[in-house]
Amino acid sequence: MDLILTAFADAELAGMNDATINQYDALLNENDHDLYQWVTGQTAPPARFQSLINHISQALQNN
Repeated sequence: MDLILTAFADAELAGMNDATINQYDALLNENDHDLYQWVTGQTAPPARFQSLINHISQALQNN
């Protein structure tokens, strides 16, 4: 997850507003196993992270 999230942050962090940065920071505290399943669509993320996970997943597919 470090590789995926670092690449995402490098590409997207500068364009994020404060609320999204705070949400991303909270996401980093989640379990890597859960994060991987959310990003790859194996399980649904909690509603509070749905939009950000969608964004990360789309960025992952585009790279």
